Amino acid sequence: MPSLNDIRSTFLNYFEKQGHQIVPSSPLVPRNDPTLMFTNSGMVQFKNAFTGVETRDYNRATSSQKCVRAGGKHNDLDNVGYTARHHTFFEMLGNFSFGDYFKEQAIPFAWELITKEFGIPKERLYVTVYHTDDEAFNIWKKIGVPEEHIIRIATSDNFWQMGPTGPCGPCTEIFYDHGDHIWGGPPGSPEEDGDRFIEIWNVVFMQNEQFEDGSMKALDMQSIDTGMGLERIGALLQGSHDNYDTDLMKSLIEASAHATSVDPYGDQNVHHRVIADHLRSTSFLIADGVMPANDGRGYVLRRIMRRAMRHAHLLGAKDPVMHQLVPALVSKMGAAYPELGQAQSLIQETLKLEETRFKQTLDRGLKLLDDELGGLAENAPLPGAAAFKLYDTYGFPLDLTQDALREKGREVDTDGFDTAMAEQKAKARAAWSGSGEAADSTIWFDIADKQGTTDFLGYDTEVAEGQIVALVAGGAQTDKATGQVQIILNQTPFYAESGGQVGDTGVIKTETGIAKIIDTKKAAGVFIHMAEVTKGEISKGQGAQLTVSNTRRSAIRANHSATHLLHEALRNALGDHVAQRGSLNAEDRLRFDFSHAKGLSEAELTQVSNEVNTYIRQNTAVETRIMTPDDARAIGAQALFGEKYGDEVRVVSMGRADTGKGLDGDTYSLELCGGTHVKQTGDIGAFVLLGDSASSSGVRRIEALTGAAANAHNAAEAARLNGVLSLLKAQPADVVDRVKGLLDERKALQNEVAQLRRDLAMSGGADQAGGAEAREINGIKFIAQVLSGVSGRDLPALIDEHKARIQSGAVLLIADADGKAAVAAGVTKDLTGRVKAPDLVRAAVVELGGKGGGGRPDMAQGGAKSTENAEAAIAAAVKVLEA
Repeated sequence: MPSLNDIRSTFLNYFEKQGHQIVPSSPLVPRNDPTLMFTNSGMVQFKNAFTGVETRDYNRATSSQKCVRAGGKHNDLDNVGYTARHHTFFEMLGNFSFGDYFKEQAIPFAWELITKEFGIPKERLYVTVYHTDDEAFNIWKKIGVPEEHIIRIATSDNFWQMGPTGPCGPCTEIFYDHGDHIWGGPPGSPEEDGDRFIEIWNVVFMQNEQFEDGSMKALDMQSIDTGMGLERIGALLQGSHDNYDTDLMKSLIEASAHATSVDPYGDQNVHHRVIADHLRSTSFLIADGVMPANDGRGYVLRRIMRRAMRHAHLLGAKDPVMHQLVPALVSKMGAAYPELGQAQSLIQETLKLEETRFKQTLDRGLKLLDDELGGLAENAPLPGAAAFKLYDTYGFPLDLTQDALREKGREVDTDGFDTAMAEQKAKARAAWSGSGEAADSTIWFDIADKQGTTDFLGYDTEVAEGQIVALVAGGAQTDKATGQVQIILNQTPFYAESGGQVGDTGVIKTETGIAKIIDTKKAAGVFIHMAEVTKGEISKGQGAQLTVSNTRRSAIRANHSATHLLHEALRNALGDHVAQRGSLNAEDRLRFDFSHAKGLSEAELTQVSNEVNTYIRQNTAVETRIMTPDDARAIGAQALFGEKYGDEVRVVSMGRADTGKGLDGDTYSLELCGGTHVKQTGDIGAFVLLGDSASSSGVRRIEALTGAAANAHNAAEAARLNGVLSLLKAQPADVVDRVKGLLDERKALQNEVAQLRRDLAMSGGADQAGGAEAREINGIKFIAQVLSGVSGRDLPALIDEHKARIQSGAVLLIADADGKAAVAAGVTKDLTGRVKAPDLVRAAVVELGGKGGGGRPDMAQGGAKSTENAEAAIAAAVKVLEA
């Protein structure tokens, strides 16, 4: 029985033999479609190739594309775990033709692969075609499919469209008949929603273009786009109609069962299925750079994570579970998707942190849900306001609440939820607003096709000559320009914003004008110089002198190189889970975001800062090599997860340390990077780490300065230190002893002042009332004093001195301590049988507005708001003695 790994390899190898280029899966975050939250099909990475705005060096391709459908238009989250074929994560096998072959080859390819390579019985297969597509019908009939197994479909089920306008065309789908022991009918029948006939492959014939007026014409380049779910074909080839019975899903379900000690195939099976599915989607999303957040993609990730965690809770798990299952996933899928293994520690750490946090609120949220349901009529829906409170207060996504209610046969008033969301200006969005890519990107593809991409010269020079090949103003190409314009050249030394490094600025001069470059960006391989013509005019076709702002570029370069050293220092200090999650390399500072769950200690910050400065002072050459991505990773080069790399990459190395990395085994920092860098690490000058803060959940941010900015910061700190030294009247080497001496002097003075206060009080020289001389009450000597300038801490010592002086008697002292009253009373031991010190204190404190006091029979203390009623307090103590 073939494993899913075997099936994937068989598919890709078959099409490779048919002349197709095996193309790696693109990241789950689309790079070329701002309308999508996640990559949800195999054709996404080829979209521009299908529309003709992008050309590649191959016209046949095959891939196994990782996909997620859990947000926006394509959202299968609610059904996952409860059906046989719904997933948040799945793999889409596909073969593609960009104007090369069409129906007459695509259909035989599909038939040969399914019946010969996979050995599926022909008699179990049915196919559908669009009702007017006689060509496809006849091809199927020609290769031997009986007419009764070819079904014409007149609906959009067999007509594919990229959108309301654009490429479109009929499609043909292949179905497998699981047998009459399963309910359901063939496609197009009233029972088509049953599980007997299951679609396993869809072949799209991209042959037309749809226009806004409803008209349609044939495309010049007719193409093929197919999709076969690996999980579906895997279940079939492994003898099941349930995707969760495949070898991969069973291994993840069993791992869940082992971690929770709950039977994987009993009544709790649905919980294991949810956990197994969500483990894949969350792990792959994290590996592709998505982190839990309160909006956008990060919010969808958090929803998936928390849904899985709630099902682990329902299985009785007391400790976090999800992170324990990651090794099982990596062992099954790590070979096909190496990014999983590279990010394994980050995935585990993120899952554990999120589950730990979620468990702290889960019990409270579920209790609130039960309380709300307890007050409702039977089967009544949960009010939207209550569902929103769960979301807003406890972080429960709506679908998690719906999932919890599903088991109770209840629903949520979603209209009420939407109303509450709008009224309270919801903190997170349930739908993504888009990736922010420019809507007019096709203009850059047009320029690239006609003029070629821009050659970048800036690694070696900041001054060059080039030719203006296009000018864009107001969103359209123009031949001449004044004012604001976007300039395209055949070659340029200006670096375009990318990888966290900001775009260059500078000047472009032609025979007829001068343009100030404000910024530089890039699209479709074209460098876009955002400019303002400050003198004359410039024209398409002119030669130009190009000058990058040297001072600014030098500062940016230093900051960028410093981030490489910083990245490695962080990995050494914190662990291999540290991975770049964003950066800014500007002229005035650097900012570096990285995966780490908690703030850095002072010791860790010092270690990182010292290590970076050590390699700056080492002043070794910064070297670059061009190699394939696989070769780069083989020598230990760090790559940014989710970043798209071509056939060749630049590998930047700096610093010398015995690390085992690099071709020579002693490279300190080794990263894939397309940015500009210093020649020697010493060119960075200096590095000052300003601090560490949280950027988002599981992501920390470090900000730092280099070069002149670092020197200015150090000078300011030195001036501040000199001010402190002047104040202390000490040299730097003497600071510790001088401060210790000052602290000792302060302590001695404090003790001296306290003693003077006690002496003053005993001498009767302090402000006082009630008299310091003893009077006799009911045969007991009694001293009462109200003191100011004496703290509450001094009262017990004064009590003892008074008791020693009178030898037998009672003492009551009331002190005005910082606006509040401190009260103490003492009784000599020979009289504690007649009167207790706590009784005297309590009587006095009540009159002062307090609530009591306590202590031993011979010594007690209390406090009150003020000494305003001190005479009444003394009188109350006298009554205690009289009694």
